[in-house]
Amino acid sequence: MPKAILLDMDDTILSYDHGVDTDSCWRRSFGSDLSCDADELLLSIKESAKWYWSDPERHRIGRLDLHKARQEIVNMAMLKLKVEESAWVSRIAYTYGVERDKCVELFPDSIDTIKQLRKQGMKLALLTNGNAEPQWDKIRRFELAPLFDCVLVEGEFGIGKPDERIYLHALGQLGVTADEAWMVGDNFEWEVAAPQCLGIKGIWIDHKGAGVPATATAMPYRKIKSLAELLTLL
Repeated sequence: MPKAILLDMDDTILSYDHGVDTDSCWRRSFGSDLSCDADELLLSIKESAKWYWSDPERHRIGRLDLHKARQEIVNMAMLKLKVEESAWVSRIAYTYGVERDKCVELFPDSIDTIKQLRKQGMKLALLTNGNAEPQWDKIRRFELAPLFDCVLVEGEFGIGKPDERIYLHALGQLGVTADEAWMVGDNFEWEVAAPQCLGIKGIWIDHKGAGVPATATAMPYRKIKSLAELLTLL
């Protein structure tokens, strides 16, 4: 059994992508004065977003400035449709961000699960990627900080997952060795493959039950479908 658990935040503790109707968020951001077909624009945005976020380096840069990344995605989508309305780009990107943030909520039992881990004497660290301001907004909104012994936000710390230094720093803050810790989250690369290279056991949250990717270079120590299920492993 571990002495410490490192936890991801988005789509582990909070519902950020999983279970969120992002299509509706985009449609609400379009406004009533759209001069192109909304369905075509939505499809073009989704295709552009898939391309944008598929590259690890673009992903790292984009998540540190989501508004700019969304502007690039919307602009790319409009260019594909030969729509030249530059004023819409910033408006749609901004409104989408607002609508998107409204949809973020806690997964059922996630707070109770974390509290149970603390009752068991588990040392806990929160490791989350992204810009410091929006990530801390969520941490404060859901009162997560008091539940953790250590909180590391990429935009504040200067390094994010899957860089080994963030895991090692968390271990140092908690005073444990790699083989005494578990890393728990939904991103296979960040919460399984990378930490397991250091000797940390990766617990993968597979929300959709899709199974380990065929291209995976590692196997999770355990696989669960929700954070609440973590307690059954202890």
